[in-house]
Amino acid sequence: MKVKTSEAVFKGHPDKVCDQIADGLLDVLLSHDKDSRVAIECLIKDNFVVIAGEVTSNYSIDYAKETKRILEEIGYTDDFEIIVKVSEQSNDIKVGVDNLGAGDQGIMYGYATNETKEYLPLPYVLSRNIAIRMDEINRHYPSIFGLDGKCQVSIVYDGDKARHISTVIVSAQTKPGINREEYEPYILEVLEEVLPSDLTNTSTLILINPTGEFITGGPYADSGVTGRKLQVDSYGTLALHGGGAYSGKDYTKVDRSGAYFARYVAKAIVKANLATSCRVSVAYAIGVPFPVMIDVKAKNSEFSNDELRKIINKVFDFAPSNIIKELKLKEQRYQPLAAYGHFGSKDYPWEEVSDEVICRLKEESNSLNGQN
Repeated sequence: MKVKTSEAVFKGHPDKVCDQIADGLLDVLLSHDKDSRVAIECLIKDNFVVIAGEVTSNYSIDYAKETKRILEEIGYTDDFEIIVKVSEQSNDIKVGVDNLGAGDQGIMYGYATNETKEYLPLPYVLSRNIAIRMDEINRHYPSIFGLDGKCQVSIVYDGDKARHISTVIVSAQTKPGINREEYEPYILEVLEEVLPSDLTNTSTLILINPTGEFITGGPYADSGVTGRKLQVDSYGTLALHGGGAYSGKDYTKVDRSGAYFARYVAKAIVKANLATSCRVSVAYAIGVPFPVMIDVKAKNSEFSNDELRKIINKVFDFAPSNIIKELKLKEQRYQPLAAYGHFGSKDYPWEEVSDEVICRLKEESNSLNGQN
């Protein structure tokens, strides 16, 4: 037996606020100039926001105005002081990207498992769904709940089979003067809706606001920084992460595009029933128009990892220029991904594996079987 744990945060968590600001600014720039080169980061504390980074675009953005708009969309309507420190992208980087090379160096990971319909780990899916529902509750009952919060789910596994939810933690900001008897029933209702009944019983430990009080929240309780919730953005600690943030970066940055394509490939392997779970890793060098490493690690496959890598290399093109084209990265809106994670939504091309791709994978796997 082993226990797997994953967490999620609400949209109003200060780190997630910064991710949404960074990607919201990116969306504005790309909507006016699809060739914008963007690397933006954000810091928030109290009513003070810093926007910093490098941007090259034909569109002149009003950073303060757009930042305030995004904050209001999240629910923060204070009078924010916004400091902007943004310069143009380095010409050394620009030359490499213009030559269709990778916009940065680094290692990216993609992961998929057949454990859930989203092809994501169950603890991650459940914690994220709690966060999504709690944000909906927050909007319906603003006199009871604040915008900030976290949740966490621990599940006991027997091998690869989930057996029992051992612990669930929900820390939800509440308004002053609201007692536990007023807010707790709403949270319990969310948990009853989200958690599978066959995995919970009287021994499941439910912890709601375990410190007793959670009144001061958001940037007034803690500073926020872009890219500080990398596992919430990806697979919830249950798969490797290369360490580079996704948010605030345009599609030429392989921290983003490479991770999306690695997820796409891993999901395709699992959907084609070539493995029950798959991790794809890819590495790039800045300015180089092809990956310097592609690797795969799969579970419950009739093929070795080396054989799967050969299949992947025949079916998929990891060149940054192809990724941008194949996943239609110039056409996407990225701010919605910054709230609840970048994988699992059918609204994005890297989650939509076509029948044609599945057929090609099966053809290559059958061919390899024939050679063996």
